[in-house]
Amino acid sequence: MNQRLRRLLAATSAAACLIAWAAGCSNDDKPEAPDAKTVQPGRFASPNPGSVNTYWIQAPEGLVVVDTLRTPADARKAIAEIRKTGEPVAAILLTHSHPDHVGGAGAFHEAFPEAPIHASKATDKTMREDKRNFYPLARSANTAFPANLTYPDQTFEDGTPLQAGGLRFETATFAEGESDTATVYYRPDTGDLFSGDLATSKVTPALIEGNSCGWLQILNQLDRRFSGARTLYPGHGAPGPARAVIDDQRRYLQRFRGLVRPAVAPASPKGRTVNPDEQKSIITELDRAYPGHPPVADLPTIVQENITAVARELSAEDPTKVPAACSDKPQEGTLPAPVSAYVNAVNGRNLDALAESFAPDAQVIDVGRRIQGRAAIRAWAANEVIGGTLTVIRVAENRPGHQRLLVRFAPGGTGGFEAYYTFTVNGSSITKAELTYAN
Repeated sequence: MNQRLRRLLAATSAAACLIAWAAGCSNDDKPEAPDAKTVQPGRFASPNPGSVNTYWIQAPEGLVVVDTLRTPADARKAIAEIRKTGEPVAAILLTHSHPDHVGGAGAFHEAFPEAPIHASKATDKTMREDKRNFYPLARSANTAFPANLTYPDQTFEDGTPLQAGGLRFETATFAEGESDTATVYYRPDTGDLFSGDLATSKVTPALIEGNSCGWLQILNQLDRRFSGARTLYPGHGAPGPARAVIDDQRRYLQRFRGLVRPAVAPASPKGRTVNPDEQKSIITELDRAYPGHPPVADLPTIVQENITAVARELSAEDPTKVPAACSDKPQEGTLPAPVSAYVNAVNGRNLDALAESFAPDAQVIDVGRRIQGRAAIRAWAANEVIGGTLTVIRVAENRPGHQRLLVRFAPGGTGGFEAYYTFTVNGSSITKAELTYAN
Protein backbone atom coordinates (compact mmCIF):
# COMPACT_ATOMS: atom_id res chain seq x y z
CA MET A 1 0.00 0.00 0.00
CA ASN A 2 2.98 2.35 0.40
CA GLN A 3 3.48 2.01 -3.34
CA ARG A 4 -0.18 2.95 -3.86
CA LEU A 5 0.20 6.05 -1.70
CA ARG A 6 3.26 7.11 -3.69
CA ARG A 7 1.21 6.77 -6.88
CA LEU A 8 -1.49 8.90 -5.29
CA LEU A 9 1.00 11.70 -4.71
CA ALA A 10 2.34 11.35 -8.23
CA ALA A 11 -1.16 11.49 -9.66
CA THR A 12 -2.19 14.67 -7.83
CA SER A 13 -1.79 16.91 -10.86
CA ALA A 14 -4.20 14.72 -12.84
CA ALA A 15 -6.67 14.19 -10.01
CA ALA A 16 -9.28 16.70 -11.19
CA CYS A 17 -9.40 15.11 -14.65
CA LEU A 18 -9.61 11.60 -13.21
CA ILE A 19 -12.41 12.53 -10.84
CA ALA A 20 -14.37 14.13 -13.64
CA TRP A 21 -13.88 10.99 -15.78
CA ALA A 22 -15.09 8.82 -12.89
CA ALA A 23 -18.29 10.83 -12.89
CA GLY A 24 -18.98 9.56 -16.38
CA CYS A 25 -18.30 12.77 -18.31
CA SER A 26 -16.26 12.86 -21.50
CA ASN A 27 -13.47 15.27 -22.34
CA ASP A 28 -15.99 17.27 -24.32
CA ASP A 29 -18.11 17.77 -21.21
CA LYS A 30 -15.35 19.39 -19.16
CA PRO A 31 -14.82 23.14 -19.07
CA GLU A 32 -11.93 24.71 -20.90
CA ALA A 33 -8.76 24.93 -18.84
CA PRO A 34 -8.73 28.26 -17.00
CA ASP A 35 -6.38 30.94 -18.21
CA ALA A 36 -3.07 31.02 -16.34
CA LYS A 37 -3.90 34.52 -15.16
CA THR A 38 -7.21 33.46 -13.60
CA VAL A 39 -7.20 34.37 -9.92
CA GLN A 40 -8.88 32.10 -7.39
CA PRO A 41 -11.83 33.64 -5.52
CA GLY A 42 -11.09 35.52 -2.35
CA ARG A 43 -12.68 34.23 0.86
CA PHE A 44 -13.57 35.67 4.24
CA ALA A 45 -14.80 33.31 6.96
CA SER A 46 -16.44 34.79 10.05
CA PRO A 47 -15.31 33.43 13.44
CA ASN A 48 -16.66 30.27 15.06
CA PRO A 49 -19.09 29.26 16.37
CA GLY A 50 -21.18 29.45 13.25
CA SER A 51 -18.42 30.47 10.84
CA VAL A 52 -19.81 31.33 7.41
CA ASN A 53 -18.09 32.25 4.14
CA THR A 54 -18.34 35.09 1.69
CA TYR A 55 -16.42 34.96 -1.60
CA TRP A 56 -15.35 37.52 -4.16
CA ILE A 57 -14.59 36.63 -7.76
CA GLN A 58 -12.50 38.70 -10.15
CA ALA A 59 -14.58 39.67 -13.19
CA PRO A 60 -14.10 41.98 -16.18
CA GLU A 61 -16.22 44.70 -14.56
CA GLY A 62 -14.96 44.35 -10.98
CA LEU A 63 -15.67 41.80 -8.24
CA VAL A 64 -18.68 39.50 -7.89
CA VAL A 65 -19.50 38.74 -4.24
CA VAL A 66 -21.25 35.51 -3.21
CA ASP A 67 -23.28 35.72 0.02
CA THR A 68 -23.07 38.41 2.68
CA LEU A 69 -22.47 36.73 6.07
CA ARG A 70 -24.64 36.73 9.20
CA THR A 71 -24.33 40.27 10.61
CA PRO A 72 -23.39 43.76 9.41
CA ALA A 73 -20.35 43.64 11.72
CA ASP A 74 -19.04 40.48 10.03
CA ALA A 75 -19.86 41.95 6.63
CA ARG A 76 -17.82 45.08 7.36
CA LYS A 77 -14.77 42.92 8.18
CA ALA A 78 -15.15 41.18 4.81
CA ILE A 79 -15.64 44.54 3.08
CA ALA A 80 -12.34 45.74 4.54
CA GLU A 81 -10.60 42.75 2.97
CA ILE A 82 -12.36 43.30 -0.35
CA ARG A 83 -11.30 46.95 -0.44
CA LYS A 84 -7.66 45.85 -0.23
CA THR A 85 -8.00 44.46 -3.77
CA GLY A 86 -8.58 47.96 -5.12
CA GLU A 87 -11.37 46.59 -7.31
CA PRO A 88 -14.98 47.80 -7.32
CA VAL A 89 -17.78 45.38 -6.48
CA ALA A 90 -19.89 44.87 -9.60
CA ALA A 91 -22.54 42.46 -8.27
CA ILE A 92 -23.65 40.49 -5.22
CA LEU A 93 -25.17 36.99 -5.47
CA LEU A 94 -27.23 35.25 -2.78
CA THR A 95 -27.40 31.46 -2.61
CA HIS A 96 -30.33 31.10 -0.20
CA SER A 97 -32.40 32.84 2.42
CA HIS A 98 -30.89 31.58 5.69
CA PRO A 99 -30.00 34.39 8.11
CA ASP A 100 -26.27 33.63 8.15
CA HIS A 101 -26.01 34.31 4.41
CA VAL A 102 -28.18 37.41 4.06
CA GLY A 103 -27.82 39.32 7.36
CA GLY A 104 -24.89 41.36 6.08
CA ALA A 105 -26.53 42.40 2.80
CA GLY A 106 -27.33 45.86 4.13
CA ALA A 107 -23.68 46.55 4.98
CA PHE A 108 -22.59 45.41 1.53
CA HIS A 109 -25.26 47.58 -0.12
CA GLU A 110 -24.15 50.57 1.93
CA ALA A 111 -20.51 50.00 0.99
CA PHE A 112 -21.21 49.28 -2.70
CA PRO A 113 -24.51 50.98 -3.55
CA GLU A 114 -24.04 50.57 -7.31
CA ALA A 115 -23.74 46.78 -7.08
CA PRO A 116 -27.05 44.98 -7.70
CA ILE A 117 -28.01 42.18 -5.31
CA HIS A 118 -29.05 39.13 -7.35
CA ALA A 119 -31.14 36.19 -6.17
CA SER A 120 -33.45 33.66 -7.73
CA LYS A 121 -37.12 34.50 -7.59
CA ALA A 122 -37.63 31.58 -5.20
CA THR A 123 -34.98 32.90 -2.79
CA ASP A 124 -36.37 36.43 -2.96
CA LYS A 125 -39.87 35.14 -2.20
CA THR A 126 -38.66 33.01 0.70
CA MET A 127 -36.77 35.95 2.21
CA ARG A 128 -39.75 38.30 2.00
CA GLU A 129 -42.25 35.78 3.40
CA ASP A 130 -40.01 34.16 6.04
CA LYS A 131 -42.67 31.56 6.79
CA ARG A 132 -40.38 29.76 9.24
CA ASN A 133 -39.74 32.99 11.19
CA PHE A 134 -36.00 32.47 10.92
CA TYR A 135 -35.20 36.19 11.01
CA PRO A 136 -36.92 36.94 14.35
CA LEU A 137 -35.25 33.80 15.72
CA ALA A 138 -31.87 35.03 14.47
CA ARG A 139 -32.43 38.41 16.14
CA SER A 140 -33.33 36.78 19.44
CA ALA A 141 -30.21 34.59 19.33
CA ASN A 142 -27.82 37.30 18.14
CA THR A 143 -28.47 40.96 18.85
CA ALA A 144 -26.08 41.90 16.02
CA PHE A 145 -28.48 40.48 13.42
CA PRO A 146 -30.08 43.47 11.63
CA ALA A 147 -33.50 44.74 12.62
CA ASN A 148 -34.38 45.19 8.95
CA LEU A 149 -33.22 43.07 6.03
CA THR A 150 -31.93 44.30 2.71
CA TYR A 151 -33.63 42.34 -0.06
CA PRO A 152 -32.45 41.49 -3.59
CA ASP A 153 -33.07 44.20 -6.18
CA GLN A 154 -32.44 41.93 -9.19
CA THR A 155 -34.15 38.54 -9.49
CA PHE A 156 -33.92 35.84 -12.13
CA GLU A 157 -36.00 32.85 -13.10
CA ASP A 158 -34.96 29.71 -11.31
CA GLY A 159 -32.31 27.82 -13.27
CA THR A 160 -31.61 30.48 -15.90
CA PRO A 161 -28.06 31.68 -16.72
CA LEU A 162 -26.95 34.91 -15.06
CA GLN A 163 -24.62 37.64 -16.34
CA ALA A 164 -22.90 39.44 -13.47
CA GLY A 165 -19.84 41.65 -13.57
CA GLY A 166 -19.13 40.56 -17.13
CA LEU A 167 -19.09 36.86 -16.20
CA ARG A 168 -21.58 34.17 -17.17
CA PHE A 169 -22.84 31.90 -14.40
CA GLU A 170 -24.98 28.84 -14.87
CA THR A 171 -27.52 28.50 -12.08
CA ALA A 172 -29.68 25.77 -10.63
CA THR A 173 -32.32 26.13 -7.95
CA PHE A 174 -33.26 23.26 -5.64
CA ALA A 175 -36.20 23.02 -3.24
CA GLU A 176 -36.88 21.21 0.03
CA GLY A 177 -33.38 20.17 1.00
CA GLU A 178 -30.99 21.91 3.38
CA SER A 179 -33.24 24.94 2.99
CA ASP A 180 -36.66 25.52 1.47
CA THR A 181 -34.96 26.79 -1.67
CA ALA A 182 -31.31 27.14 -2.66
CA THR A 183 -29.42 28.36 -5.73
CA VAL A 184 -25.94 27.34 -6.85
CA TYR A 185 -23.73 29.34 -9.22
CA TYR A 186 -21.35 27.63 -11.65
CA ARG A 187 -18.59 29.10 -13.81
CA PRO A 188 -18.15 26.80 -16.81
CA ASP A 189 -14.94 28.61 -17.82
CA THR A 190 -13.13 27.63 -14.60
CA GLY A 191 -15.20 24.76 -13.17
CA ASP A 192 -15.89 26.74 -9.96
CA LEU A 193 -19.13 25.80 -8.22
CA PHE A 194 -20.57 27.98 -5.41
CA SER A 195 -22.86 25.65 -3.50
CA GLY A 196 -24.15 27.69 -0.57
CA ASP A 197 -25.05 25.14 2.11
CA LEU A 198 -25.98 22.27 -0.21
CA ALA A 199 -22.46 20.87 0.16
CA THR A 200 -20.33 22.04 3.06
CA SER A 201 -16.83 21.05 4.17
CA LYS A 202 -16.00 19.37 7.50
CA VAL A 203 -18.67 21.15 9.54
CA THR A 204 -21.75 20.12 11.52
CA PRO A 205 -24.66 21.10 9.24
CA ALA A 206 -28.12 22.31 10.20
CA LEU A 207 -30.77 19.63 9.66
CA ILE A 208 -33.47 21.48 11.57
CA GLU A 209 -35.78 21.76 8.56
CA GLY A 210 -36.16 17.98 8.57
CA ASN A 211 -35.51 17.37 4.86
CA SER A 212 -32.44 15.13 4.97
CA CYS A 213 -33.89 12.79 2.33
CA GLY A 214 -34.68 15.69 0.02
CA TRP A 215 -31.16 17.00 0.60
CA LEU A 216 -29.64 13.64 -0.37
CA GLN A 217 -31.65 13.58 -3.58
CA ILE A 218 -30.50 17.11 -4.36
CA LEU A 219 -26.85 16.09 -3.92
CA ASN A 220 -27.33 13.42 -6.59
CA GLN A 221 -28.89 16.03 -8.88
CA LEU A 222 -26.05 18.45 -8.14
CA ASP A 223 -23.49 15.74 -8.93
CA ARG A 224 -25.08 15.03 -12.31
CA ARG A 225 -25.95 18.59 -13.27
CA PHE A 226 -22.42 19.91 -12.73
CA SER A 227 -20.33 16.84 -13.50
CA GLY A 228 -17.55 19.06 -14.89
CA ALA A 229 -17.16 21.06 -11.68
CA ARG A 230 -13.61 21.15 -10.38
CA THR A 231 -13.56 23.22 -7.20
CA LEU A 232 -16.52 23.64 -4.88
CA TYR A 233 -16.81 26.77 -2.74
CA PRO A 234 -19.12 25.95 0.19
CA GLY A 235 -21.06 28.28 2.44
CA HIS A 236 -19.24 26.80 5.44
CA GLY A 237 -15.76 25.27 5.58
CA ALA A 238 -12.86 25.31 3.16
CA PRO A 239 -13.14 24.96 -0.64
CA GLY A 240 -12.14 21.60 -2.09
CA PRO A 241 -12.49 19.19 -5.03
CA ALA A 242 -16.15 19.36 -6.03
CA ARG A 243 -16.94 15.66 -6.11
CA ALA A 244 -15.10 14.97 -2.85
CA VAL A 245 -16.99 17.71 -0.98
CA ILE A 246 -20.34 16.52 -2.35
CA ASP A 247 -19.52 12.93 -1.38
CA ASP A 248 -18.49 13.99 2.12
CA GLN A 249 -21.80 15.79 2.59
CA ARG A 250 -23.71 12.78 1.30
CA ARG A 251 -21.92 10.40 3.66
CA TYR A 252 -22.58 12.66 6.65
CA LEU A 253 -26.31 12.74 5.95
CA GLN A 254 -26.47 8.99 5.39
CA ARG A 255 -24.52 8.36 8.60
CA PHE A 256 -26.74 10.73 10.56
CA ARG A 257 -29.92 9.06 9.31
CA GLY A 258 -28.43 5.65 10.05
CA LEU A 259 -27.67 6.64 13.64
CA VAL A 260 -31.10 8.12 14.32
CA ARG A 261 -33.15 5.40 12.61
CA PRO A 262 -32.77 2.70 15.34
CA ALA A 263 -33.84 5.22 17.98
CA VAL A 264 -37.22 5.77 16.27
CA ALA A 265 -37.88 2.12 15.43
CA PRO A 266 -41.13 0.78 16.91
CA ALA A 267 -39.16 -1.65 19.11
CA SER A 268 -36.88 1.06 20.54
CA PRO A 269 -37.30 1.97 24.24
CA LYS A 270 -39.45 5.07 23.58
CA GLY A 271 -40.83 4.04 20.22
CA ARG A 272 -40.87 7.02 17.85
CA THR A 273 -39.31 9.30 20.49
CA VAL A 274 -35.56 9.57 20.98
CA ASN A 275 -34.86 9.19 24.69
CA PRO A 276 -31.94 10.94 26.47
CA ASP A 277 -29.72 7.85 26.45
CA GLU A 278 -30.28 7.34 22.72
CA GLN A 279 -29.55 10.99 22.06
CA LYS A 280 -26.34 10.81 24.09
CA SER A 281 -25.27 7.70 22.18
CA ILE A 282 -25.90 9.39 18.82
CA ILE A 283 -23.94 12.49 19.83
CA THR A 284 -21.04 10.36 21.10
CA GLU A 285 -20.84 8.49 17.81
CA LEU A 286 -21.01 11.74 15.80
CA ASP A 287 -18.20 13.21 17.90
CA ARG A 288 -16.14 10.09 17.28
CA ALA A 289 -16.79 10.02 13.54
CA TYR A 290 -16.51 13.78 12.96
CA PRO A 291 -14.10 15.23 15.52
CA GLY A 292 -13.54 18.96 15.37
CA HIS A 293 -16.42 19.66 12.99
CA PRO A 294 -17.70 23.10 14.11
CA PRO A 295 -21.41 23.92 13.86
CA VAL A 296 -22.66 26.05 10.96
CA ALA A 297 -24.88 28.07 13.31
CA ASP A 298 -24.23 29.87 16.58
CA LEU A 299 -26.77 27.56 18.21
CA PRO A 300 -25.39 25.58 21.18
CA THR A 301 -28.00 22.83 20.81
CA ILE A 302 -27.71 22.39 17.04
CA VAL A 303 -26.91 18.65 17.21
CA GLN A 304 -29.85 17.97 19.56
CA GLU A 305 -32.11 20.01 17.26
CA ASN A 306 -30.82 18.05 14.27
CA ILE A 307 -31.59 14.74 15.99
CA THR A 308 -35.12 15.87 16.84
CA ALA A 309 -35.80 17.05 13.28
CA VAL A 310 -34.42 13.92 11.59
CA ALA A 311 -36.21 11.66 14.09
CA ARG A 312 -39.48 13.36 13.17
CA GLU A 313 -38.68 12.99 9.48
CA LEU A 314 -37.78 9.29 9.73
CA SER A 315 -40.84 8.53 11.84
CA ALA A 316 -43.05 9.88 9.07
CA GLU A 317 -41.31 8.01 6.23
CA ASP A 318 -42.83 4.99 4.56
CA PRO A 319 -39.91 2.50 4.39
CA THR A 320 -41.31 1.00 1.18
CA LYS A 321 -41.22 4.36 -0.57
CA VAL A 322 -37.86 5.76 0.55
CA PRO A 323 -35.81 6.77 -2.53
CA ALA A 324 -32.56 4.88 -3.13
CA ALA A 325 -30.61 8.10 -2.56
CA CYS A 326 -31.84 8.16 1.03
CA SER A 327 -30.76 4.65 1.93
CA ASP A 328 -28.30 4.37 4.80
CA LYS A 329 -26.48 1.48 3.06
CA PRO A 330 -25.05 0.77 -0.39
CA GLN A 331 -27.67 -0.55 -2.80
CA GLU A 332 -25.74 -3.64 -3.88
CA GLY A 333 -28.92 -5.54 -4.66
CA THR A 334 -29.70 -3.19 -7.56
CA LEU A 335 -26.33 -3.76 -9.24
CA PRO A 336 -25.69 -6.13 -12.16
CA ALA A 337 -24.87 -9.59 -10.82
CA PRO A 338 -21.08 -9.50 -11.56
CA VAL A 339 -20.64 -6.12 -9.86
CA SER A 340 -22.78 -7.23 -6.92
CA ALA A 341 -20.61 -10.36 -6.66
CA TYR A 342 -17.52 -8.15 -6.63
CA VAL A 343 -18.97 -5.99 -3.83
CA ASN A 344 -19.87 -9.02 -1.75
CA ALA A 345 -16.45 -10.57 -2.32
CA VAL A 346 -14.62 -7.38 -1.34
CA ASN A 347 -16.64 -6.77 1.80
CA GLY A 348 -16.47 -10.49 2.64
CA ARG A 349 -12.69 -10.66 2.02
CA ASN A 350 -13.21 -13.55 -0.44
CA LEU A 351 -10.34 -13.46 -2.92
CA ASP A 352 -11.52 -16.44 -4.98
CA ALA A 353 -15.01 -14.98 -5.46
CA LEU A 354 -13.50 -11.61 -6.33
CA ALA A 355 -11.36 -13.14 -9.08
CA GLU A 356 -14.29 -15.18 -10.43
CA SER A 357 -16.36 -12.00 -10.91
CA PHE A 358 -13.97 -11.03 -13.76
CA ALA A 359 -13.83 -12.51 -17.25
CA PRO A 360 -10.67 -14.56 -18.03
CA ASP A 361 -9.31 -11.77 -20.25
CA ALA A 362 -10.60 -8.85 -18.17
CA GLN A 363 -8.46 -5.86 -17.35
CA VAL A 364 -8.13 -3.52 -14.39
CA ILE A 365 -6.74 -0.01 -14.84
CA ASP A 366 -5.42 1.16 -11.49
CA VAL A 367 -4.78 4.90 -11.90
CA GLY A 368 -3.13 4.30 -15.27
CA ARG A 369 -1.49 0.96 -14.38
CA ARG A 370 -2.95 -1.88 -16.46
CA ILE A 371 -3.51 -5.38 -15.02
CA GLN A 372 -4.53 -7.88 -17.71
CA GLY A 373 -6.19 -11.27 -17.19
CA ARG A 374 -7.96 -12.95 -14.27
CA ALA A 375 -4.80 -14.47 -12.78
CA ALA A 376 -3.00 -11.11 -12.74
CA ILE A 377 -6.11 -9.42 -11.33
CA ARG A 378 -6.26 -12.04 -8.56
CA ALA A 379 -2.63 -11.37 -7.61
CA TRP A 380 -3.21 -7.61 -7.69
CA ALA A 381 -6.36 -7.91 -5.56
CA ALA A 382 -4.63 -10.13 -3.00
CA ASN A 383 -2.11 -7.37 -2.36
CA GLU A 384 -4.04 -4.17 -2.94
CA VAL A 385 -7.75 -4.91 -2.42
CA ILE A 386 -8.01 -7.67 0.16
CA GLY A 387 -4.55 -6.80 1.50
CA GLY A 388 -5.40 -3.10 1.34
CA THR A 389 -8.47 -3.49 3.54
CA LEU A 390 -10.77 -2.07 0.87
CA THR A 391 -14.40 -1.49 1.84
CA VAL A 392 -17.25 -0.52 -0.47
CA ILE A 393 -18.88 2.58 1.04
CA ARG A 394 -21.73 3.16 -1.38
CA VAL A 395 -22.96 2.92 -4.94
CA ALA A 396 -22.31 6.37 -6.44
CA GLU A 397 -23.91 5.65 -9.83
CA ASN A 398 -25.87 2.75 -11.30
CA ARG A 399 -27.19 3.12 -14.81
CA PRO A 400 -27.18 0.83 -17.85
CA GLY A 401 -23.61 0.12 -18.85
CA HIS A 402 -22.08 2.17 -16.05
CA GLN A 403 -21.67 1.43 -12.35
CA ARG A 404 -19.49 3.50 -10.04
CA LEU A 405 -18.60 2.52 -6.47
CA LEU A 406 -17.04 4.70 -3.80
CA VAL A 407 -14.56 2.62 -1.81
CA ARG A 408 -12.07 3.21 1.00
CA PHE A 409 -8.60 1.74 1.28
CA ALA A 410 -7.52 1.60 4.92
CA PRO A 411 -4.17 -0.13 5.48
CA GLY A 412 -4.14 -1.37 9.05
CA GLY A 413 -7.87 -0.76 9.30
CA THR A 414 -7.69 2.99 9.96
CA GLY A 415 -7.13 6.19 8.01
CA GLY A 416 -6.52 5.60 4.33
CA PHE A 417 -8.06 7.27 1.30
CA GLU A 418 -11.06 6.95 -0.99
CA ALA A 419 -11.38 5.99 -4.64
CA TYR A 420 -13.93 5.27 -7.35
CA TYR A 421 -14.33 2.09 -9.37
CA THR A 422 -16.16 2.13 -12.70
CA PHE A 423 -17.13 -1.16 -14.34
CA THR A 424 -17.85 -2.55 -17.78
CA VAL A 425 -19.94 -5.74 -17.72
CA ASN A 426 -20.54 -8.26 -20.48
CA GLY A 427 -23.02 -11.00 -19.59
CA SER A 428 -22.05 -12.67 -16.32
CA SER A 429 -18.57 -11.15 -15.92
CA ILE A 430 -16.77 -7.87 -15.40
CA THR A 431 -14.64 -7.18 -18.46
CA LYS A 432 -13.07 -3.94 -17.28
CA ALA A 433 -12.70 -2.03 -14.01
CA GLU A 434 -10.99 1.34 -13.67
CA LEU A 435 -9.82 2.91 -10.41
CA THR A 436 -9.46 6.67 -9.90
CA TYR A 437 -8.78 8.54 -6.69
CA ALA A 438 -11.70 10.42 -5.14
CA ASN A 439 -9.63 13.32 -3.80
